Amino acid sequence: MDTKEFWKLIDDARTLVVDPADARAVAGRMAALLAQRPADDILAAQQLLWDLMAVSYRAPLWAAAYTVNGGCSDDGFDYFRAWLIAQGREVFERVVADPDALASLPVVRAAAAEGADLECERVLGVAWDAYQEATGEQLPPASFTIDYPALDPDWGFDFDDAEQIAQRLPRLDALYG
Repeated sequence: MDTKEFWKLIDDARTLVVDPADARAVAGRMAALLAQRPADDILAAQQLLWDLMAVSYRAPLWAAAYTVNGGCSDDGFDYFRAWLIAQGREVFERVVADPDALASLPVVRAAAAEGADLECERVLGVAWDAYQEATGEQLPPASFTIDYPALDPDWGFDFDDAEQIAQRLPRLDALYG
């Protein structure tokens, strides 16, 4: 499995659920689809998932997640990025490049109106679930590596600083501020 196949897996899962905005349902379908593949593909998917988690480990995105979810711990940021992966490649790449672009997404606008958090821990367990379903065994403990980059020090401010958020994420601030 390569990156293109991984994103196709997500696209396929999104087309097979009633509401593609429901990241938990997408994660469940991803696990079911992935379980039909060879064990080596499942292991590769686990690494690809964590490679995307590393790519998205960016302070501007963390500030956006903090704004959208009304706060964001380390774990919360993982769950937010997992939710973002479940939205598909186009959304993921657009938002990683410009976190303020979240404000234009219908799912984000709906979450803002409802006061709902955008996170999905279940996406992080897709390969675990698939591997167990496919092999009857637990995913090997050293099945992936992750190397997070250093966070941008220019974004090293308190994300509760309304002026900084308004300046750096104006569309999200207008939606959530």
